[in-house]
Amino acid sequence: MQVVLLCGGVGSRFPEETEVRPKPMIEIGHKPILWHIMQIYSHFGHDRFVLCTGYKGDVIKKYFLNYRHFSQDIEVDLAKGQVRTIGETVTAPPWSVRIQDTGVHTMTGARLKRAMRYVDDDIFLATYGDGVANVDILRLVEKHKESGKLATVTAVRPSSRFGELGLEGDLVTSFQEKPQTGQGWINGGFFVFSKSIFESLPDDPSITLEEGILQDLSRSRQLGVYVHDGFWQCMDTLREKALLESYWKAGNAPWKLW
Repeated sequence: MQVVLLCGGVGSRFPEETEVRPKPMIEIGHKPILWHIMQIYSHFGHDRFVLCTGYKGDVIKKYFLNYRHFSQDIEVDLAKGQVRTIGETVTAPPWSVRIQDTGVHTMTGARLKRAMRYVDDDIFLATYGDGVANVDILRLVEKHKESGKLATVTAVRPSSRFGELGLEGDLVTSFQEKPQTGQGWINGGFFVFSKSIFESLPDDPSITLEEGILQDLSRSRQLGVYVHDGFWQCMDTLREKALLESYWKAGNAPWKLW
């Protein structure tokens, strides 16, 4: 199944990083968060990707065009204009990556609409380019097929901004750093879509996925849900980047399924 990744937003809430690169290229553990997301899908056997780029999309193109050179040591012969890899050989993942410029100011729904020219399958996977989770993609797809709906969204619990204290009288009996909350569900991305949803949409750059498509699907009772009680975290701020980085450095990143 193909995976469509939304990689074109400006990332205005992340100016410290996005002045020089699109948000999906911000690194966690010396790898773009986009790479981490693709590894999650690849772990479940989905290796064909369509990247919907926009803001600073050339950075994403250069990364994949030079993937091997970025992943290992190189030697450059300036006089001959030749480059060769040296040192330990790095095995590249078995990915087929289609990279499409969907426009800098295009909204999420319109990006998916424009991606349909490169989507071959009647059913495809999709998510945002700034969030990771230990979602069971195989079970997500099974749930979608069982529902018979046109689309399925993964529901997740948001993470708290603060540490959670367990209190007993004047004592703190437990402390959990920024846990996921126990109440409420939010859109966590990790969608399954029928291609037919987008065939009738106009090529209007202002169409959003959330209000322009998902709301309509829910009203017509065509939006199924896959409930994910496990780890999920988006990366909208430097604080959230630091949180993901801390997981990775400690060697216990919950989204690292591969």
